[in-house]
Amino acid sequence: MAIYSKEEARKIMEKALSFSSADTCEINLSGSESGNIRYARNTVSTSGHRSNQTLVAQASFGKKSGTATIDEFDDASLEKVVKRAEELAQLSPENPEFMPPLGPQTYDESVTFSESTANITPEYRAKVAESSIKPASSKDVTAAGFFNDSAGFSAMMNSNGLFAYNKSTSSDFTVTMRTNDGTGSGWVTRDYNDVTKFDAEEASNVAIDKAVLSREAKAIEPGKYTVILEPAASIGLLQRMFGSFNARTADEGRSFMSKEGGGTKLGEKIVDERINVWSDPLNPEVPTGTWNGSGQPLKKTQWIENGVVKNLSYSRYWAEQKGVDPVPFASNGIMEGGDASLEDLIKSTKKGILVTRLWYIRGVDPQTLLYTGLTRDGTFYIENGQIKHPVKNFRFNESPIIMLNNLETLGKQVRIDGNLIPYMKVRDFTFTSLSDAV
Repeated sequence: MAIYSKEEARKIMEKALSFSSADTCEINLSGSESGNIRYARNTVSTSGHRSNQTLVAQASFGKKSGTATIDEFDDASLEKVVKRAEELAQLSPENPEFMPPLGPQTYDESVTFSESTANITPEYRAKVAESSIKPASSKDVTAAGFFNDSAGFSAMMNSNGLFAYNKSTSSDFTVTMRTNDGTGSGWVTRDYNDVTKFDAEEASNVAIDKAVLSREAKAIEPGKYTVILEPAASIGLLQRMFGSFNARTADEGRSFMSKEGGGTKLGEKIVDERINVWSDPLNPEVPTGTWNGSGQPLKKTQWIENGVVKNLSYSRYWAEQKGVDPVPFASNGIMEGGDASLEDLIKSTKKGILVTRLWYIRGVDPQTLLYTGLTRDGTFYIENGQIKHPVKNFRFNESPIIMLNNLETLGKQVRIDGNLIPYMKVRDFTFTSLSDAV
């Protein structure tokens, strides 16, 4: 069993630290038990279970550091890995941005662990696959999916007195449904800490319906359209926007958050005033650990408030350089939504396009956050409040900043990739060309 209790982890790391003669030493210990099932062409192809445990020792002499890793925790192995890290540290050049390990910290108790997820069985995974394959087969559709569940822990201890521990679970599901005539495709993803919130049959039926509805798509002219973006479509652009809230790249003139002529956009309005974005490790729908890899406590942090940039993330090093307090990077992204359902957004649209998913997203201009990519797995033309027919996929050129300034309506929030993102209706979304891909 690779999952240790807080006290078991503490004992192992204390023993490892006892072997250190470096100026400072940090020990990271982690372990997980995970299982998975994969299916394609309406049949299970692989299933398995993994058990992993790892201890990482980082020793430092002044600004010189070395790191070594091991997966055996007897006394001789612990001493060996610490001494190896010290040997490497002595051989290493100085790191000009070295920051000494933190001292003792106070952390909130995380809410990331679910017994129901930790207790998932092979029989449960088989049932997930069955819940996709059976309905797909009955509707002349072929399913290809993957379900993975994991339970694990991470812990940190250093020679300056810091100790941190977190236990967590996760479950991730994705499935693509293709009509057997090759003209329709549907897709869905779900992820939860608590697997009791997951309904494999419901999720699979969403993908099946998209596949059937997207058969024999019609080509329409590229251009600027009102679009309804499902969270799986917008998250790829939004995550890239969230990543630009970095004080250092902004200060150095390397990001969208850099102001022309110097300075940053902290305190400036950059998007529609209805946009509010924050991170919160204790949000019950998208919980995360309450400390990061540097041992910094993670707290609820507002990033955009009424369209205005409220915070940029500062690493410990960059905060020291600028004489400010560190602001840890976001552990999740939560964007405020509204009350409208997907059906409500469709009904309120005179002419527009419903986008299930964006993929193959690539950067075009980091200074404007301009990206290009493709729609996929269900793109539909809306007219007079109804889906009229599927359309061929598009290539798009768009910036999440422009997108959030062209906001018409915010819909309900949905968990996607560990974030809470609403459905959105946006005007003047730019499609530049057609794609023959289904």
